Amino acid sequence: MLLYDSQVSGNCYKVRLLLAQLGRQYERHEVDVIDRSNRGELLGALNPALRVPTLVLDDGRALAESNAIIWYLADGTDYLPDDGFARAKVLQWLCFEQYSHEPYIAVARFWLAIARTQPTKSELDAKHAGGYAALAAMERHLSSSRFLVGEQYTIADIALYAYTHVAHEAGFDLAKHPAVAQWLARVASQPRHIPITA
Repeated sequence: MLLYDSQVSGNCYKVRLLLAQLGRQYERHEVDVIDRSNRGELLGALNPALRVPTLVLDDGRALAESNAIIWYLADGTDYLPDDGFARAKVLQWLCFEQYSHEPYIAVARFWLAIARTQPTKSELDAKHAGGYAALAAMERHLSSSRFLVGEQYTIADIALYAYTHVAHEAGFDLAKHPAVAQWLARVASQPRHIPITA
């Protein structure tokens, strides 16, 4: 397998973390997330959105979008439950991550820690408001649950961990979210865990 990847991207990190925990071997091709000038040439035949991560399987088929990739890789493993309702709960959290979490925390992190741009105060305040709303939803759930889907560590946890554990780089303070902080520690203690910098 070949992963078109960016070391700084939380979306790419989801895939790398799951691959590490599955013990799967793969090749990496680092892609610049700021300079997109060669994206068409690099990814045009593989991913119409020209984004990373993009995974190319050994048979040449390509798969894009981080949560679709981790769903595919986790199918048939302990990281994705067999039970239909539990699988739907995983999907619920994957949708939450992409709709209610990533657009706020990841974008603020990109602005402040990666692109080093200067958003307006109102733009950053809006991202922080949305991000804190997502963290509050996670706090409510994790106050009575070890992981996002009951007692089982799944790709739902991997998906939400990716940007939550670096939320401080976007100016978020997790001090008011103790259940989230404890969950972050549980995720980091899972076998074959790797940091985003690996």
